[in-house]
Amino acid sequence: MTYSDALVWADGRLHDPGDVRVSPFDQGLTVGDGVFETMKVVAGQAFALSRHLRRLRHSAEGLGLALPCGDDELREAVDAVVAANHVVSGRLRITVTGGAGPLGSNRGGDGPTVLVASAPLPHWEPKTSVITVPWRRNEHSAVVGLKTTSYAENVVALARAHEAGATEAIFANTAGALCEGTGSNIFLEVDGRLATPPLASGCLAGITRELLLETLAIAEIAVPLEQLSETSEAFLTSSTRDVQSIAVVDGRELPEAPGPLTLPAVEALAELERHTLDP
Repeated sequence: MTYSDALVWADGRLHDPGDVRVSPFDQGLTVGDGVFETMKVVAGQAFALSRHLRRLRHSAEGLGLALPCGDDELREAVDAVVAANHVVSGRLRITVTGGAGPLGSNRGGDGPTVLVASAPLPHWEPKTSVITVPWRRNEHSAVVGLKTTSYAENVVALARAHEAGATEAIFANTAGALCEGTGSNIFLEVDGRLATPPLASGCLAGITRELLLETLAIAEIAVPLEQLSETSEAFLTSSTRDVQSIAVVDGRELPEAPGPLTLPAVEALAELERHTLDP
């Protein structure tokens, strides 16, 4: 089943995708006013769903967006989409927008739009290539740390990465410190230990990042973007790629991919998944 064939949840029930109506005045379309969560489905269950719902609410609160349904209803929606589409392994997304409103930044009074949809899980190779891009993440932004639907910046950067034969683009922040990828967090070797940028860098508090920080000894430290090109090993994390070793940065091959700091992270996440699907 492709994403275009899969039943979706909207307006409190399941629909064929062609039957779902989203207003042309929806704030998610007109101004990118919305939040979302993407998670993987493992053995027919959304992985780390409790953490994803918690971050969804944090993002919505940060935008001043009132979710029209509680966690129990969202869980039911997730389960319904997974069951209806017979998803054993896949990707699932919850999207909440500001709903229909005037053609501007002011919200209307119709309330938010809530959608739940599934799609096949992307295939990620064990290791990959990345590039750094000249555009900067704004760690002082009003929406820093929120998972919003305003992803145009990421679309442009990821297209640049693909043109260069890479699968991810890495941003610095306005201070020139390493920040994050378009849809991933980044970890690297610094002075022989595993490190990752702190949330103060402007990076998103990724769910996989959070799980690894709770499991392994990882330093949260600010490092210059250039450190990525000098490190001996590095990896990306996201909810669909798990832990993916970086083999090449801006055309330079890293000495170890995967290396002795990456492999324990791969195993730690796999062990968590074997133990529970809602860690």
